[in-house]
Amino acid sequence: MGKEVLFVKFLERLREKLSGFYNAISRYPATVFFLVAAAVVNAVAINQNVDYYKFLLTFAVGACLGFTCQAVWERFFEKNSYRIILMSVGLLLTIGYYLIVNHYTSTGWETAIRTSVAIFALAIAFIWVPVIKSTVSFNESFMAAFKAFFNSLLFSGVLVAGIILILTAIDLLLFRVPEKSYIHTLSAISILFAPIYFLSLIPVYPGESDKTRAPEEIERQQEKIRRACACPKFVEVLISYIIIPLLAIYTVILVIYIATNITGEFWTDNRLEPMLVGFAIATILVYILASRLENKFAGFFRKIFPKVLVPIVLFQIVSSVLRAMDTGMTCGRYYVILFGIFAVVSGILMSFLPVQKNGIIAALLIGFSVISIIPPVDAFTGSRINQEERLRNVLTQNNMLQGDQITPNAALAEEDKQVISSTMNYLIMMEYTKDIAYLGEGFDPDKDFYDTFGFYRYEESLYGQSSVYLFLDQQSPINVEDYDVFVVVNFYYQEDNPAPEVCSFEKAEKTYTLSKSATPEPGMLRLTDKEGQELISINMQDVFDHFDTSASGNYQINKEAISAEKATVTQENDRVKISLVAVNLNIDKSNTSQLYSGDFYTLIKIK
Repeated sequence: MGKEVLFVKFLERLREKLSGFYNAISRYPATVFFLVAAAVVNAVAINQNVDYYKFLLTFAVGACLGFTCQAVWERFFEKNSYRIILMSVGLLLTIGYYLIVNHYTSTGWETAIRTSVAIFALAIAFIWVPVIKSTVSFNESFMAAFKAFFNSLLFSGVLVAGIILILTAIDLLLFRVPEKSYIHTLSAISILFAPIYFLSLIPVYPGESDKTRAPEEIERQQEKIRRACACPKFVEVLISYIIIPLLAIYTVILVIYIATNITGEFWTDNRLEPMLVGFAIATILVYILASRLENKFAGFFRKIFPKVLVPIVLFQIVSSVLRAMDTGMTCGRYYVILFGIFAVVSGILMSFLPVQKNGIIAALLIGFSVISIIPPVDAFTGSRINQEERLRNVLTQNNMLQGDQITPNAALAEEDKQVISSTMNYLIMMEYTKDIAYLGEGFDPDKDFYDTFGFYRYEESLYGQSSVYLFLDQQSPINVEDYDVFVVVNFYYQEDNPAPEVCSFEKAEKTYTLSKSATPEPGMLRLTDKEGQELISINMQDVFDHFDTSASGNYQINKEAISAEKATVTQENDRVKISLVAVNLNIDKSNTSQLYSGDFYTLIKIK
């Protein structure tokens, strides 16, 4: 009897889930249409290895507009005619977006960031609009969306894992399964199942249509809302007794660091900026999630943390503005500063307004998001103008720019080289170089940077140093006629005990041995005769320094192929001549200590 009851309950739950899934499809027809279109286009792209990125972005925007327009209709309208009008507006906006994106020859970082911010704003609007002037608060709708997101993520993950296991079993035991089946599975579930299942978990909030609904139907709807918006006991314990204490400890560490470095490293420490932004995001998110929790930890958090958030983020804003004045404005720093302003305003509001008014935070977030993507005050127009002006100024100050013609100058001060490199790196990444007349048409940063400016470009690492990455142009000829031996030698920082002997060879009936050692770092290369007498030794530090700008070498940072002539370092004495041609070379300065590695064509001549 017990098994029969469990089976009946299972069937009832399954029927409920399938019913919710079907209701989501009928409730969000425009969103489902765009999701199906995205899934089909992505499947074609996977099979044909063709880039349909513009279409996928367009369908993503259309899907988000679809569920946001539906939320607006459910909250403020009742007649189906208004629903059709809103869906039509969403469709027109989607077509307009595609025409704008299609106008560009490529979809670079700017398009991707603008689209991501627009989708984020639409997602926040989807959560906030249904509860504007409603009996349901923003905190409740946010909790419902929060739960739905992680439920959808969990179910989708289990479904993906299960199907992959089935496909793997078929592939191993029965017949060969096409490799792309796995990618198609992931695509279909992530693009179709996951979003629709998420939407099926979002309840219908009170709206204009409630005026014509039967009381019992409204009661059922309210019960669904209560269940969807309720905070699970597990989440309450997680937030109150784990996340809040950990965030409190993290806050104390930040406060101590800021207090002890307020006159020094704080204003120039690039590592701290993302930590402060992360702190602000975590504080606001936890505040909303904990707004309805009734325990001492949650109450303490709501009372204290908004007031702590404001001064910390104010320091971060000042620090970011100072760095922007020093290094120029980028879209990333724009968003850091803009989010800082939003966090400060939100902190002030959270300090004085009751938690039921948290919807104002959502409205602010949507407003700031819209500001950041609409010219002329957006994140991209201002940063592009600032970086182009910064580049022009340094070129003009060094007499490198005459009209629309750049004169290369290898003798620039190190600071000016850093300015040119950093601004060009940003302009290249954002694909703005094609609009700069003095760079010329068809400017290729991988091929033309050195010839244009007279030095190789480089980037700043986390520790303010320049990492070196270069490789040999495979089409560049190497003259070996004056040498007796050609061998490849590898130096890697992972090698604790490298094989000492590289090779042995004979000339004029004499035997010579080429060997290497890992000490002193980054290594030594030695040539000895049969009796073990050293003929020549090469300290690889000198070789790596030849390519390292920070060691006052001949080369700036290079991320492009170089000729054999430029990649060659030669050392000789009255007995031996050795030339090392860097096939690929890496000086990694992302850590406090430098790490060296490289492959070298080694040419040896016995005199």
